Amino acid sequence: MTDAPTTSGAATIPDKPSIEGLEDKWAQVWREQGTYTFDRAKALSRGRESVFSIDTPPPTASGSLHMGHVFSYTHTDCMARYKRMQGLEVFYPIGWDDNGLPTEKRVQNYYGVRGDASLPYDEGFAPPHRGDAKSLKAADALPISRQNFIELCDELTVEDEKAFESLFRRMGFSLDWDISYRTIDDHSRATAQQAFLRNLARGEAYQSEAPGLWDVTFQTAVAQAELEARDYPGAYHRVAFHGADGPIHIETTRPELIPSAVALIAHPDDERYAALFGTTVRSPLFGVEIPVVAHHAAEPEKGAGIAMCCTFGDLTDVLWWRELQLPTRSVITRSGRIQAETPEWLAGSPGEQLFAEQVAGKTTFGAREAIVAALRESGDLDGEPKATQRKANFYERGEKPLEIVTSRQWYIRNGGRDADLNAEMIERGRQVDFHPAFMRARYENWVSGLNGDWLVSRQRFFGVPIPVWYPLDEHGDPVYDKQLVPTEDQLPVDPAAQAPEGYDESQRGQAGGFVGDPDIMDTWATSSLTPQIAGRWRDDPELFAGVFPMDVRPQGHDIIRTWLFSTVVRSHFEFGSVPWRNAALSGWILDPDRKKMSKSKGNVVTPEDVVKEHSTDAVRYWAASGRLGADAAYDTGQMKVGRRLAIKILNATKFALTLGEAEVGIPHGGDVDGELAAAVTNPLDRSVLAQLGDVVAKATAGFEGWDHTRALEVSETYFWTFCDDYLELVKDRAYGGQGVAEAASARAALRIALDVMLRLFAPMLPYVTEEAWSWWHEGSVHRAPWPTATDTAAGDGGDPALLTAVGEALAGVRKAKSEAKVGMRAEVASIVLAGPDEWTQRVRRAETDLRAAGRITGTVDYAEAETPDVRDAELIPVEKPKA
Repeated sequence: MTDAPTTSGAATIPDKPSIEGLEDKWAQVWREQGTYTFDRAKALSRGRESVFSIDTPPPTASGSLHMGHVFSYTHTDCMARYKRMQGLEVFYPIGWDDNGLPTEKRVQNYYGVRGDASLPYDEGFAPPHRGDAKSLKAADALPISRQNFIELCDELTVEDEKAFESLFRRMGFSLDWDISYRTIDDHSRATAQQAFLRNLARGEAYQSEAPGLWDVTFQTAVAQAELEARDYPGAYHRVAFHGADGPIHIETTRPELIPSAVALIAHPDDERYAALFGTTVRSPLFGVEIPVVAHHAAEPEKGAGIAMCCTFGDLTDVLWWRELQLPTRSVITRSGRIQAETPEWLAGSPGEQLFAEQVAGKTTFGAREAIVAALRESGDLDGEPKATQRKANFYERGEKPLEIVTSRQWYIRNGGRDADLNAEMIERGRQVDFHPAFMRARYENWVSGLNGDWLVSRQRFFGVPIPVWYPLDEHGDPVYDKQLVPTEDQLPVDPAAQAPEGYDESQRGQAGGFVGDPDIMDTWATSSLTPQIAGRWRDDPELFAGVFPMDVRPQGHDIIRTWLFSTVVRSHFEFGSVPWRNAALSGWILDPDRKKMSKSKGNVVTPEDVVKEHSTDAVRYWAASGRLGADAAYDTGQMKVGRRLAIKILNATKFALTLGEAEVGIPHGGDVDGELAAAVTNPLDRSVLAQLGDVVAKATAGFEGWDHTRALEVSETYFWTFCDDYLELVKDRAYGGQGVAEAASARAALRIALDVMLRLFAPMLPYVTEEAWSWWHEGSVHRAPWPTATDTAAGDGGDPALLTAVGEALAGVRKAKSEAKVGMRAEVASIVLAGPDEWTQRVRRAETDLRAAGRITGTVDYAEAETPDVRDAELIPVEKPKA
C-alpha cells in the first residue's frame, strides 16, 4: 500500500512522480499564462540593454522537421531561457520560410501539378491529387495557372506549419508565438520589396544581361552561394585547332561547345605557346578565326596546357570573357539545348550546314555525339576520348550539372566585383562575435573568394515578386532602363497581377503600355531581412529600435555563406551596421556512419517518435550536450541518460520536500530566504552549499561564454554527487535521528540546494524542473531569477572539500560490502579509514553522518596514508528472515 500524495507549498506532490505527460500539462499552462510572452511596454521603458533579442531561424515549411532542427533550436532555447532568468525581456520570434523552390517542389509532389504562366486562372480549380503524387513524373504533372499554383503553395505551407508548431511546442522551445511571421505573408513581402527598392534607389541593386549559372531542370538562375561541386563522369577529347604553322591541340570535356569558342588561352609564362600569343587560329569543323591570348588563370600542367574558351562552359570561361573582353557567342539556351537558329558568326562558315542539320536544337549530350563524330571524320580528333571524373557545378537541390547562359537578371552588390566593398564586408564580419570563434574564418574565406555580385532574381512562382514594371516602346519592347516602381506605401505589389500607377490592366503587353517583371526574389533576399521582418522595421520603428541590432543570430555553420552573409550585406547597406552582436553556429547531426543527416540523403530521423519514447527533456539533454560548432552523433543512449537524470530530479525533490519540515521549524514552502539559510549549521550541510556556490559560478560563466554544455556538465556532475553521497549521508539526520537542530540544518540545506539546482537545470530540462518547482513555489521556474552567490550564502565559510572526503569514505564502505558480497544494509562492526591528515580530519567532522549512512555500529579508527583508503572492515551481514 502506498502513501497518499503529500502537499508542500504550492502544489500536490504526486505519490509516484513521473515524467510521462509533463509536456501536455505544462505546454498548456505556459500557453494560458503567457509564460514566455515578450513584454513590449516593459522592454521599451527599460531601454535596449534590458532586451535580449534573437534572430530566430525560420525553418523551411516543406515536409517534416528532423533531429538537426531539434539539436540547433535547443541550443538557442537554452540561452533564451537563461537570459530570461537573468531578468532580460527576451524577444524570441518564430517565422516560417515558406517561399521558394522547396515549397514548389513539395506542392508539385503533393498535388501532381506544375505552374504554367501562360494559363488563365481557374477560380474553381481542384487539384488531381492530395499527397499521393510523389511517383508521378514531372512531365505528367497537370499544368495550372501561376495564381492557382501559388494558392496551392499557400494552402500546403499553412498545413505544414501547423505540424511544425505542434512539435516546437512539445519540444518546450520558449518562443513567443505572438511574434510570428511567414516569409510569404503581406508584411514580409512588403518588407522585402521595400528593402529592394531602397537598394535600387541607392544603386546597390541593378539589372544586367550577363552570363549566369542556370539549372535546366528547375528553369531558374542560381547564385554562387547555392553551388555544390560534385564528381561527374566525362571524357577528355584531344582536338586540333588550325594555326598558320600547323595544328594546336587542346583537351576538352565539352566538344559540343566548339561552335561557341572565342579564344585559345595559355599561361603567359608557358614557353610552348609564347610565339602564338597575338596570332589567330581557326576552329575545327567551323573555321571561325579566334585569337590566342595569355592569362594567368591558365594551367600549364593541365591537359595540353592551352585551353579553349567558350561562352560559356564553366566559370573560368566567364572570368576570361570578362577580363580579356572577349565576344559573347552563346549557343546553349535556358532549356539546356543548343539554340535552334544558326548563329550569325557561323553564317557562311564551313560548318554552317553541320550546325543546322546535326547540332541545332539538340541536347548537349546529343550535340556532343554529333560533334565528336564529325571531328573523327574530319581528322581533328586525335585518338579516342579518355574517360574521366570531372568536378561540375550543381544547384544544391539539382540533379544535372548547371549550364552558363546569358540572361537578364537582378543583382545586389556584395563585394564580389568591388574590392573596397569586399573589404567592408570582411570588416563587418569582424564586428560580430562568432561562437565558436574559429567560424569567423569561414565567413572571411567565403567573402574573399566571391567572384560576382549576389544574383537575387529567380524564374519561379512562389516567392516575393520583383516590384518593378517596364514601359513598352512603340514596338512593344520593354525599355529596361526606365523602370516603373511603386511607392513604399503601396507595398506589397505583384507586377504580374497589378498595373503600375498611371496605367491600367488593358495596357499590359501592348505597345506604349507596360509589362511587369516576371521574376521573384531569391528566398535568401527575403530571409536576409529576418531582423527587419520580426522587428517590424517597416511599420513599428519604436519596437525595431528596441530590438535592433539583435543580440544573436543562431544558425547552422553550412549557411554562413548564404543566410549569415546576406543578412550582413542588407544591414550594411540599410543601417550602416551589423544586424546582430553575436552569431551562434551549431554543428551537424551525424548518422551512425558519421554522415550528415539530411532529407536529401534519406538518413534523417524524425523527432516525433523519439520524443514520445524518451521524453522531451531526455532529447533536449542529448541536444544540450553538444557544443556550438561541433558535429554530434545521433545517440539514443545519451537520451536514456537524460531520461534517468530527469526522473532523478523529480525523486530527489520529492524526498527533500516530504521530510516534515514544519516539525522542526523549517518554513513551509516559499523561496530561499534568510530564515532558511540561518538553519544551516552543520559542517557537511555548509560544505554541500559551498560546492554548489562554485557550481553556480561555473554554470553562469558557461552561459556567459556561450557554452551551455559546460553549464549542463557542471550542474549534472554536482547533482549526482548530491544524490549519491549527500542525500545518503544526511538521510538519517534529516529524519530527526540526531535531534531537531541537526534535522533542521539538513532539511534547510536540502531545500536550498534543490531550489538552486532546479534553476540551474531549467534552461536544459524545462518540463521536470517546472513540475518539481511547482510542488513548493508559486509561479514558473522559468521566470525565477537565475541563481547567484547569494542563494548559496549559507555555505559561505564552509569547506567544499568536506563533502568530497566523506563521500570518498562512504564509497569505500560500500566497496568493502560489495567485495564481501553482503548487502548494503549489513552493519560494520569496525573499520579503519586511512588517508592524508587533512582528509581524515574532514571525515572526523562528519563521522556521525558517515556512521548512519554506512551502518557503522562499531569502532572507527583512523590511519595515515598517501591516498584515501578503507581497510579492515568487519561486517555483520543482515540475517534473512526465516520462512
